[in-house]
Amino acid sequence: MSIKHMEKITRLYFYFHVIVDGKHPTAMQIIRLPNKTATLVGTTFMVDDPLTEKPKPTSKLVGRAQGISAFASQSDFGLLMVMNFAFSEGIYNGSAISILGQNAVLDAVREMSIVRGSGIFQFARGYAL
Repeated sequence: MSIKHMEKITRLYFYFHVIVDGKHPTAMQIIRLPNKTATLVGTTFMVDDPLTEKPKPTSKLVGRAQGISAFASQSDFGLLMVMNFAFSEGIYNGSAISILGQNAVLDAVREMSIVRGSGIFQFARGYAL
């Protein structure tokens, strides 16, 4: 018996906000390196960042970006990111997309792989910009 999966392209648009200081930071450094270290390699953050509908951080919350970011490059500001974008609104409520890849912090546009999902995104694959 053959089961065909229908592939569907879904384009999601939302805004990711990283807050590293102030009263309510959303990214916390969990591994600190000794001051004598020449690079940031190994410096690691745990994140729970808001995902919003519009660019302003005060716009409607549609989910959370939850995961780990670590500096993984000795020559630039390259992060290794392992993250779930967990949605909490509309038809995507309770579903998530799992992201894995390099985040070249100084690049204007960054691309990371969507490696899996849950809920409505159970068989997700693709990329995130």
